[in-house]
Amino acid sequence: MHELLDDAAKRAIRYLDGLAHRAVAPEPPALAGLLELDGALPEHPCAPAETLRLLDDLGSPATMASAGGRFFGFVIGGALPVTVASNWLATAWDQNAALQGPARAVSAFEAVALRWMLDLLGLPPHCAGAFVTGATMANFSALAAARHAVLARAGWSVESDGLFGAPPVTVVIGEEAHPTLVKSLGLLGLGRSRVLRVPVDAQGRLRADRLPALPAPAIVCLQAGNVNTGAFDPFEDVIAQAHDAGAWVHVDGAFGLWAAASPELAPLVAGMALADSWATDAHKWLNVPYDSGLAFVRDAAALRAAMAISADYLPVGDARDPSDFTPELSRRARGVDVWAALNTLGRAGVAEMIERCCAHARRFARELAEAGFEILNDVVLNQVLVCHGDAETTRRLIAALQADGTCWCGATCWQGRTAMRISVCSWATTEDDVTRSLAAMRRVARSLQSP
Repeated sequence: MHELLDDAAKRAIRYLDGLAHRAVAPEPPALAGLLELDGALPEHPCAPAETLRLLDDLGSPATMASAGGRFFGFVIGGALPVTVASNWLATAWDQNAALQGPARAVSAFEAVALRWMLDLLGLPPHCAGAFVTGATMANFSALAAARHAVLARAGWSVESDGLFGAPPVTVVIGEEAHPTLVKSLGLLGLGRSRVLRVPVDAQGRLRADRLPALPAPAIVCLQAGNVNTGAFDPFEDVIAQAHDAGAWVHVDGAFGLWAAASPELAPLVAGMALADSWATDAHKWLNVPYDSGLAFVRDAAALRAAMAISADYLPVGDARDPSDFTPELSRRARGVDVWAALNTLGRAGVAEMIERCCAHARRFARELAEAGFEILNDVVLNQVLVCHGDAETTRRLIAALQADGTCWCGATCWQGRTAMRISVCSWATTEDDVTRSLAAMRRVARSLQSP
């Protein structure tokens, strides 16, 4: 076992050390090598060391280098070295983080991490929290609490009686709400199509002046960080209207919620803490390993009512059992990685990491604009939308840039415009990474103009 784990560590370190020197996207020969996996189930055992060798030889070259500093394709961070290490150790512990009693250590780390997160993000200290797989399940968990609360006020127990015959719930979202929020509403039986969509402005912010009437029971979903522009909904105005109507307000802040951790960026989230629930993803901007979504709910009893589980074989006590606040029973100890990141970075380190990413985004926008590219959005956070000529030329630019390998950016369609989206949220991105990426973008753009 010692030799195997030592070999795994050496291979992982060698992989991480090589990220700065390889193309971001995997090369065609590496992808072709994956065909070797498509064989029959082995009839006989294989040496563990050989299995690890195959995993590294076939898998490592075929990965997208999203753990490095030049992957800007989606709003996902890398993983801080300390969180890779904490993840390895927590995996070796092999604890089921469901129950406090049998898993005292990881439950303690989780409780502290939740308390620190509430403090860091400026949320009410009495909120309940849940560690889940990602922002989709964080939205799901918070909205399950919302569904419970608004229907309970109407005299209906959704956990006992389901939605058949229940009072209809009015659900309001912005026109540019993220599809994972809509998926969560569908999973909860609140419908993907029956929601009321509110128009947005030129930056994708929900328009408070177009908020519809909110007959109870009602849930209003707001956004901290538009996935294309990084823009924030007008929290103070909308939350005041919604609460006057007795509605629950939920904030999808998969990456934008982290602006609250930065004194420089905190004005973007003014009024956000007045909401009733929030969802975010620590893999995005705390840069911990997958998976690490977080849900926070002001009314702890509502979250527990929506999620609690009981069975004859499960212990019952006064301690906080994490499984009473999450969809899962069995799950990994996600709180350990969040604790490790926060303990290592501290408040100042988290703020500096987020502000540095946003500074990189502003540099991308400034220098690309100077080079003749069109920037479509106000760069208020970490998102940059770039056009180079018409839609077809922009798509060719993106494809050529991905093939070039220096960096990796994706395509999007925003308010009728085809654009290249640059998302900067990795701790590993340096000024040199930005310099190299900008040079590649200009070089590729020039090549498209050549006869």
